[in-house]
Amino acid sequence: MKPIGRSNKKISLGDLWGNRFKITIRNIELSNDETLSRVKAVTQELLRGAPNFFGVQRFGEMRPVTHVVGEAIARGNFRDAALTYIARAFPDEPEEIRKARQFVQDTGDYKEGLKLYPLRLQFERAMMNHLIAYPDDYTGAFKKLSPKLQAMFLHAYQSYIFNIILSRRIASGMTIHEAYDGDIVCFKNEMGLPDTSRLQRVTKDNLDGINNLINRGKAFVTAPLVGYETQFAEGAPGEIERAVVRELNVELEGFKVPAMPELSSKGLRRELILPFSPEFTVAEDEINIGKTKVTLDFSLQKGSYATTVLREYIKK
Repeated sequence: MKPIGRSNKKISLGDLWGNRFKITIRNIELSNDETLSRVKAVTQELLRGAPNFFGVQRFGEMRPVTHVVGEAIARGNFRDAALTYIARAFPDEPEEIRKARQFVQDTGDYKEGLKLYPLRLQFERAMMNHLIAYPDDYTGAFKKLSPKLQAMFLHAYQSYIFNIILSRRIASGMTIHEAYDGDIVCFKNEMGLPDTSRLQRVTKDNLDGINNLINRGKAFVTAPLVGYETQFAEGAPGEIERAVVRELNVELEGFKVPAMPELSSKGLRRELILPFSPEFTVAEDEINIGKTKVTLDFSLQKGSYATTVLREYIKK
């Protein structure tokens, strides 16, 4: 911890601006000069903002099931949601856990499965204990989880859809650094962060003015985190948003979650770019002799992912 000043006001949850990162990428099989050239080129591209994807942490790194569970919940299928969370196995898990999950997946025998699940899988065990006592009460099993964890599932599903919309927009050749007729933008608040509660639809009449604000870092193009009151963009941006929702067979009314209304989400919008201004150094890698390392030093606003930034560098 590093003291940075004093205040007469206590720190609250909403006070966080963001996080600072210092990350070293090692074992690069390029010369210092070639590495420096590539890092400079990528950094120049990102100075207008990196694509604001949700990182893999949102979905689960070892077990990317969080969004799959969320989709099942949004479709009202709590049985599939519970079985996915409890029993879907992945190759990177320890063998004993893979076998335990596969046993429950194949048999549906929670009582015997509980004997196989290690104590550290406390959430899965809590759900299985409930299902042993109350068979087929899958909604009740989810209520054994903390409210924060319950909410994560639907949020991950929304994030998954957002990532696809953002990817589709980039793949279409549309920029994320300028608005198009029909886009919906948000504006910067007093903390310098995008305020997605202040939205405006872009029209031919205000397009130039909005893009002037975007170029000055005072406005941001957005895409939906879908919910039961989602406002889609119009024009070409809206066609992309609606096409993704249609292709994924997303049911917006499902976000009301009648069985667990506390999880319901009206939806909101999220900015497409991640403001980014890094410092970097390139040097010999003292751990991997003969290789190169890059150290990146940067800050990101809250709700953003350093893995998104690293992806832009590493994929080059």
